Amino acid sequence: MESEKNDYHFSFFKPTTESSRRNRNMVIQFVLIWAIAIFGFQILLKILEKPTPEPAYIVYETYWGDIQAGNIELTNLQNVGQSALSVLGKVAIEPEYRQALDNAVSWMAWNIADSTQKQRLIVAVKEFEDIASVTEVITDDLYVGQKNQLIPILQEIFNLHPNDVRGKIAALEVKSSLMRSFNTESRKIFEEAMELYLIHNRSVLTDTKFLGFPFHYFYTAVFLLILFVGITWLYCVRTDMFNKKYGIED
Repeated sequence: MESEKNDYHFSFFKPTTESSRRNRNMVIQFVLIWAIAIFGFQILLKILEKPTPEPAYIVYETYWGDIQAGNIELTNLQNVGQSALSVLGKVAIEPEYRQALDNAVSWMAWNIADSTQKQRLIVAVKEFEDIASVTEVITDDLYVGQKNQLIPILQEIFNLHPNDVRGKIAALEVKSSLMRSFNTESRKIFEEAMELYLIHNRSVLTDTKFLGFPFHYFYTAVFLLILFVGITWLYCVRTDMFNKKYGIED
């Protein structure tokens, strides 16, 4: 009669042998360790994080209220314009927000410029737009040359240092069709964009450096990978130990 005991049988939910029960418990332990390492860290990030504005947002917040109140002075416009250009320098911006930001910097550039600058600005912007509309490669000499003529004008208007990359960004974002008006709806979207792209959740876990990396990046990109390999190795080692203990051969 065949024995009902089968040391090679393994049922995860209803283990029938001591070895399978221990194997089941070990798997559960390792899964819990892995889950706590991942989700516990994410929960800790959420608990500790707090909204932290970039310096550009603080500048924007300082001067934007005056502009909204109708105080369209040179300093107010230049500072808010510089902050808006800082946002436009970011990699990915939603089209709706980019349109509002372009509207903002175009309108501010027009209102900052004096009569002489206005004439130079509108001519340079329109000439660049005409060339850009038919240019397929941005390294084209005509395209680059016209952009380089526009950049100094905008650097002067926004009071930017010649080495400030925001001058080059301004040349790509200031539009002739957006200079004359900046309506309430566009201003609302502009405010949303400034808050969205210039305020970030930060904590000691994101600000602390470890081996040259922000700690949260090192933890998720390096440590969790090492932990996974370690758990896999430990599972194999303990499985071999259980097999030897209970006389199970592969």
